[in-house]
Formats: sequence, C-alpha cells, structure tokens
Amino acid sequence: MDLRHRNNVNVMGNGTSTLVFSHGFGCNQAMWNDLVPAFLEHFRVVLYDLVGAGLSDLSAFDKTRYATLDGYARDLNEIIDAYAEGPVILVGHSVSAMIGTLADRLAPGRIAAHVMIGPSPRYIDDEGYIGGFKRSDIDELLDTLDSNYLGWSSAMAPVIMGAPEQPALSDALTDSFCRTEPEIAKHFARVTFTSDNRQDVIGLATPVLILQSSDDLIAPVAVGEYLHRVLPNSTYCLVDNVGHCPHMSAPQACAAAMHGFLERWTATRAG
Repeated sequence: MDLRHRNNVNVMGNGTSTLVFSHGFGCNQAMWNDLVPAFLEHFRVVLYDLVGAGLSDLSAFDKTRYATLDGYARDLNEIIDAYAEGPVILVGHSVSAMIGTLADRLAPGRIAAHVMIGPSPRYIDDEGYIGGFKRSDIDELLDTLDSNYLGWSSAMAPVIMGAPEQPALSDALTDSFCRTEPEIAKHFARVTFTSDNRQDVIGLATPVLILQSSDDLIAPVAVGEYLHRVLPNSTYCLVDNVGHCPHMSAPQACAAAMHGFLERWTATRAG
C-alpha cells in the first residue's frame, strides 16, 4: 500500500535534517499547525496521521497489526525510510513518544533524537511508580469509551486540552476526537492506556527532550521526572501550561525549548 495514502503523509520545509511529527490519541496532524511553522526554514518536516486517525486510510487498520504499539512503530519506521532525509528527530506527542521509542529500538540509530511532548511510558500506577491513574480509573475510562464514545469525547476533550482561556482549542480537539472512527478509537485507547513501555525507555541512549506541562491530567509531573531519571541523555523542560497539549496551547514556549535543544544537539554532533 502507498504510504502517502495510508498515513496521509505531507512533506514540507527545507533542511538537511528531518523533523517527523507524530500525534497522540484522538488527534491528527492538524494538531501541529501552530508549532510546525517555527521549523520550516531550517528543517525538512514530515507530517502524518496514525492509521485510523485524521485522513489516513481506514481500510488499512488491522486489529492484529495494531494490537500493540509495535505496529504503529513499524509504520513510523517505514515513513522515515521513505520520506526522511539526513538525521531524523522524532517529535512525538503523548502515546507517539512511546511509538517513537519503539521505532528507535526496532531500528537503532535511525532516529537521531527525540522530542517527547507529554510522554508517559505507563498510565497506571505501580509499586514505586506514579502513572497518574489507578487500574480502576483506566477500566472505568475504557468502559465509558465502549458505551458512549462520542459523549466521552465531548466531555473529556476540553479537560484533556486544558487552556480554559483558549476555548477554540478545546473545540478543535473535541472535533478531532469526534471525527475519529469510534471502533478504531476504542481499540487504540485500550492499547494506549494499558501499555507499559518502561523497559523500552530505560537506558535509551538517544538524546531526548522531555517537554511537559506543569499541570497535566494525563501525564503528571512525576511521570516526566521518572523519564528524566531513566533516560540517560535526556533534557527536561517543564512548560508553564495547563493541559496535555502544550504544542497547541503554548506553542511559542515549546518552539523555544525545541530550538534550544536542537541547537545543542547540532553542536554536539558537529563537535
């Protein structure tokens, strides 16, 4: 299958390095609209929709392939091989930060750096680990999704977005959630919220920028701090922002942090 059609791939910008932007659950590549322009002058930019999201080819969705995040990671590596040029920096929001980690593990060295926005390797609390949710919380969330996906989307998208002073952003996220095919969304939600990728992130040597909101319902500060501890080559940046989508509600702060990280990363490579 043609990758451009399968994942609605769009390529733009100029540069010898490639930024690949990978969106989170319930989202699509339009969620990057306020962040991408800051990088088009100096980077090749690749945007795509996860299979089942946005304008991807819904017929490409297969429950077996996408029974775990591994299937999405393999898609990502295929897109990188087909459309990226030069060193690749993966910008992954939420679950896509873990998809990027898995893609890195599958093809070591192909991804030169990561920007993880609101990442979480495990959403459920465990002994010695704070994920932000009890198992019963996640079970209740998934049950609600199964029984009333559109109702859940309308109620939860504004809570996930935060940014109460920017209601248009909540509307945009709600629209994205509601436009996602419900059966695919339910499946992806179960895969996302029950995943445990702690062993995948521990010791990952690739340079990583962790961008986290100071107040995030989905990925609390303790998760970002955990990732900073276990990722040996990580930079941690706490963005003053309410909500799980700082690339939408605080794009200038995110762009500034990314530029600083990328400048240091470029200098390190050159040195």
